[in-house]
Amino acid sequence: MQQLDWSEPYASRRSAVLGRNVVATSQPLAAQAGLAMLQAGGNAVDAAIATAMALTVVEPSGCGIGSDAFAIVWDGRQLHGLNASGRAPAAWTPEYFARLGGIPEKGWNAVTVPGAVSAWVALSRRFGRLPFAQLARPAVGYARSGFPVSPTIARLWQLGSDKLGDQPGFAQCFLPDGRPPRAGEIFRSEAHARTLERVAASEGEAFYRGPLAEAMVAHAQAHGGAMTLQDLAAHRADWVGTVSQRFGDSVIHEIPPNGQGIAALMALGMLDAHGVGSHGVDEVQTVHASIEAMKLALADLQQYNADIAHMHVAPADLLRPDYLRARAALIDPAHAGAPGYGAPRPGGTVYLAAADAQGMMVSFIQSNYMGFGSGVVVPGTGISLQNRGHGFNLVPGHANEVGPGKRPSHTIIPAFAMHADGRPLMAFGVMGGPMQSQGHVQMALRVLRYGQNPQAAADAPRWRVTGGRGVAVEPHFDPAVVKSLRALGHEVTVEEGNGVFAFGGAQLVLREGDCYVAGSDPRKDGCAVAF
Repeated sequence: MQQLDWSEPYASRRSAVLGRNVVATSQPLAAQAGLAMLQAGGNAVDAAIATAMALTVVEPSGCGIGSDAFAIVWDGRQLHGLNASGRAPAAWTPEYFARLGGIPEKGWNAVTVPGAVSAWVALSRRFGRLPFAQLARPAVGYARSGFPVSPTIARLWQLGSDKLGDQPGFAQCFLPDGRPPRAGEIFRSEAHARTLERVAASEGEAFYRGPLAEAMVAHAQAHGGAMTLQDLAAHRADWVGTVSQRFGDSVIHEIPPNGQGIAALMALGMLDAHGVGSHGVDEVQTVHASIEAMKLALADLQQYNADIAHMHVAPADLLRPDYLRARAALIDPAHAGAPGYGAPRPGGTVYLAAADAQGMMVSFIQSNYMGFGSGVVVPGTGISLQNRGHGFNLVPGHANEVGPGKRPSHTIIPAFAMHADGRPLMAFGVMGGPMQSQGHVQMALRVLRYGQNPQAAADAPRWRVTGGRGVAVEPHFDPAVVKSLRALGHEVTVEEGNGVFAFGGAQLVLREGDCYVAGSDPRKDGCAVAF
């Protein structure tokens, strides 16, 4: 990558945060939970787990105890990838949902087995330094003693209430006094605190095989769901390694499918083949090529991505250099395209990054999928559940067709960049549903190809492809570039208002010499903290 540019060219003008130990995430209290573990002698994995637990309390719109999770860990010598996404209940067949009229967005029939708890346990057992129960203490404290709700989360809480307030258990947990809390008001959840204590004391056993599992299953059965004790007990988090793509003098790593990270790798491979970098990062030629590469990658993602055991093509075939060169050749510098998928050889969310002075770095993401997920909360537990089942489809024979025990195609993805010589470079991610792979491309392009510092990359205005020739941009996008994109045939919409959903929230931690440089997205309430 180029020498780091320390300028602050965009409207936010936050400064990058530097330190030998750092946590960056979307909510300040959660960031402090992770920093406390580092100050107590823990490592980056301990910090990541404590931050993730705290986020289920202080940012419930994005994640809960019933979320899914993925992680990439640099342990100081090698890279590890963890897939802790859940699988479909055994009763889920195409016929099951045909009787329901489709796969719903909310309620128990949108809930796959939740995997976040298994991610915390797996990471702690393999890499953690502090006792697992210690990692839960900040989250338990926020839940029991209360915390002031931050402004962005308050807005999302209101939106979640409007959509999901009628779902079983939601109002009891999240609407004290019959309404969502406002910014600055103190929110408490004793049930959430007790559940985290049970999870911590049993290292997850209570959640998958004990009283918490029994409570989830009883609630599911009472509300038309199919989840069983056997479904929960069969869950496991899998160490899956990573898939990677060379991008200039860096190598980008993502979790293999069922995550959508492979789309970011495909787009970056196409951009390398296209020769991106000869124009400025915010010039229309660069933006146009990036949009076109992303459209091509997303077309393939929609067709092929699924539980890796059920894919009709191997991930390696989607990343073959000759295939990416052929796809890159479809990028017309003078016209916007509306591409379909190619033919390779057969074969919703919170994000955090943490790093410590010993060189360990963690890229971690967990999510409800859509805001507050399914809307289901198990009474007396504080367990809010994702709606990942909605990520399946009912297309006969499609790789991502719903089926018992399958993992759905997943939006949440952590990313990690390495130097080509094998040294660690950057843990990064961009929460926000289908924006995530698009955000990864934009962050990698800005930091690794153009040398922008992580905070400037997080501050920069973003684009998002929306289907066909459609492109959405943020209000502070350069009007001259918008005009030029339209002249090329892009159907550009400028989206006003809060971009938290639409354009994601980035967190980046870059290794720079003997310290780290971190950036945190101004679209969220969060921050980077360090010492």
